Amino acid sequence: RAGIWKPRTRPGEFEGIGSIGLKWLNRAKEETGLPIAVEVANAKHVEEALAAGVDILWIGARSTVNPFTVQEIADALQGHDVPVLIKNPINPDLQLWIGAIERINRAGITKIGAIHRGFSSYEKTSFRNEPMWELAIQLKTLCPDLPIFNDPSHICGNRELIPYISQKALDLDMQGLMIEAHVDPTVAWTDAKQQLTPTALAELVDKLTVREPESTNEEFTDHLAELRTSIDKIDDVLLQKLGERMAIVSKIGEYKRDNQVTILQVNRWDAIIKKGTAFAKALKLDVNFTEKFLELVHGESIRRQTEIMNANKVEKGIAAENHEKIKA
Repeated sequence: RAGIWKPRTRPGEFEGIGSIGLKWLNRAKEETGLPIAVEVANAKHVEEALAAGVDILWIGARSTVNPFTVQEIADALQGHDVPVLIKNPINPDLQLWIGAIERINRAGITKIGAIHRGFSSYEKTSFRNEPMWELAIQLKTLCPDLPIFNDPSHICGNRELIPYISQKALDLDMQGLMIEAHVDPTVAWTDAKQQLTPTALAELVDKLTVREPESTNEEFTDHLAELRTSIDKIDDVLLQKLGERMAIVSKIGEYKRDNQVTILQVNRWDAIIKKGTAFAKALKLDVNFTEKFLELVHGESIRRQTEIMNANKVEKGIAAENHEKIKA
């Protein structure tokens, strides 16, 4: 695979070698017997790639984010039967990703795969693009027959983290990996930090463990079923307790409303966070996970109390509107 045309965030950066590179790819195909793949970002790219005998096309993140671009590519694919891989959009929007997949499928393309390459984030982390695994898992859940490949090169942005992300992707039952390699990354024209040498790539592949999604071992499946039953029971209790908590939240909302007290009590929220994170550490729970969980619960609590606070105003507004309609 090679980016013959490379849409870049800013002008002046290397934007691919252009159409002449298709000849070089075909030469590589002839010498190795391997299929070739290129990124396409418009109808002209599609036409040139197909005319050159490219075996697989992929749509990049900067294209997936724009429905007009995806539709232009889809229209150009009408009447062809070529595999198309679709990268996730730059921003974490699952519906946008699914929409791009649907547009390509409606063009008559049946061999479709998704590429999980991570998402842009304002937060500075160890990754070039945040994996946000939950979105890839949601896509797998909604489209169980869709092959999903992981792009650790673009997620990591550096070669040091690629083995970790590659193994995690396989452990999450991704169907394959898209890893960038270069004979000499030090002279690469683009993304040099995230590229492996062919030797390093071969060593990485040898070290990866590919696990089975299921097991036919009866002892394993029986014990797994027991453990999952235990989890199901705990989940039932968790949901029941959440329901009880929200019922109390509603009572608090009514009490605040009747006494003209604001919904948000900052000191109370700070106390919940401090107590929750301390308890999480004692239970050996991840503090970040605990904070996110508490924030979700707190957000729902605020939503419920807001609804209660404004219920009378909404009801009065509807009643007044109906009264005016009757008068008319």
